[in-house]
Amino acid sequence: MRTSYVVHTAVLRGVEAQPVSVEVSVSQGLPGITIVGMPDAAVREAKYRVRSAFKSCEFEVPRVCFTVNLAPSEVRKTGTGFDLPIAVAILACTAQIPTDHLDGCLFVGELALTGEVSPVRGLVAYDLLAREQGLEFVGPSGVLASGGQALAIHSITQLRQGIRSLEPASATVREEASSHKAGSNERDFADVVDQELAKRAFVIAAAGDHGLLMVGPPGAGKSMMAKRMPTILAPLTDEERAESMLIHSVAGQELTDLKRGVRPFRAPHHAISLGGLVGGGRPVRPGEVSLAHHGVLFLDELPEFGPSVLQALRQPMEDQEVRLVRVDGTYVFPCDFMLVAAANPCPCGYLGDPDHQCACSPARIQAYQSRIGGPLMDRIDVLVDVARPASSRVIMGERGTSSAEMAREVATAREFGSWRRAREEHPVPDRAKGVKELCLSAEARATLQGMAERLGLGGRNIVRIARVARTIADLSESEEVMREHVVEACAYRTRASL
Repeated sequence: MRTSYVVHTAVLRGVEAQPVSVEVSVSQGLPGITIVGMPDAAVREAKYRVRSAFKSCEFEVPRVCFTVNLAPSEVRKTGTGFDLPIAVAILACTAQIPTDHLDGCLFVGELALTGEVSPVRGLVAYDLLAREQGLEFVGPSGVLASGGQALAIHSITQLRQGIRSLEPASATVREEASSHKAGSNERDFADVVDQELAKRAFVIAAAGDHGLLMVGPPGAGKSMMAKRMPTILAPLTDEERAESMLIHSVAGQELTDLKRGVRPFRAPHHAISLGGLVGGGRPVRPGEVSLAHHGVLFLDELPEFGPSVLQALRQPMEDQEVRLVRVDGTYVFPCDFMLVAAANPCPCGYLGDPDHQCACSPARIQAYQSRIGGPLMDRIDVLVDVARPASSRVIMGERGTSSAEMAREVATAREFGSWRRAREEHPVPDRAKGVKELCLSAEARATLQGMAERLGLGGRNIVRIARVARTIADLSESEEVMREHVVEACAYRTRASL
């Protein structure tokens, strides 16, 4: 029996994993396991899970005093992922398993009382840290996604044959990702009837990463269309998929669709808290805006969200990241998402509906619409009215423009925009450009100036209208923004209500 042993592991901090050393020391004294190094309740309870797992797997539990130090001690340790490294360190210290190659591995996993190893949140982050440090990651099977050097462990009984007896985990993941196919009942915009104008707005928003707000009565199909937005977006690139999987893994979310390249779609309820939307808690976890990174954040019944929650969206939409300052430091979560929102025009929902009488007073309507707030509305580029579809077309089962057709338009506009920017001397994304850099024709500039003066538009509104016009020009494969492009872009910013 050795007097001490050290095993590598890690702890989550935000969306990153920080290295931690599990140091086990054996000494005379009262038999038991003492864990130090600023552990939380879940880490302190590891000693009970470890002892039960040893007994179930017929390992010996020497009647000596084990002191487990989690270094560095100034960092708070949270979660159940320390079970496996603590068990490995004790077994190595008591010479019950081979110690060859243990110092070249990073262990993370929760132990069941039977000795089986269960997944924990953040395994993708742990895997990335192991690769950065030149270590092999050892954890539960079927949950890793980096394709690096990872070993899968199902039970601590496998440690009797040594680390080299474990099977690679990356192969298991590749087979799982390749064998999983999309369901046959995938949503399609063709199911949406009599909403071609709204579909045009969706194409523009998808082509230029613009925020979109639909306003219309109940039953018009707003939620139905929003749920189909991912079907017209390009699949995730390898880099985007890695970032999205990292965030979802840290939050303990399912990764199957992300492995297939499907962009995230998040639709939180309007009763969501501020921390649930932008992130927070203890330990600090990413919120819905970060889970929608490289995807779509859909806010249904927008005026029903809390005013403070809605206004918290302003900074993330501008900076594409959330910065949460806590006592123990600053947490940064990426959140480059496309905002899609839906709202009724009034509390009863029937303002302006020719088939229903609105029962709301002007004061109630004004109070309801003002809940969204002007600063947030300034950051929504495309605003479209959605009317209730004709009942005859719904009953006859007519089909509209399909997702495949809309996706081709979006792909064409994005390819043209990439070609256009590649010809520039100093290429920058369109979202970072001002009006002068967006190639407006003289007639288009004059039209935009006239509209801005008549509508009293501020600087942010003018720039956003110009960027929407640039996207419409890309859809037309026009290098220069023409007058008709500006007129159409202005039409999406001049709704009387909201």
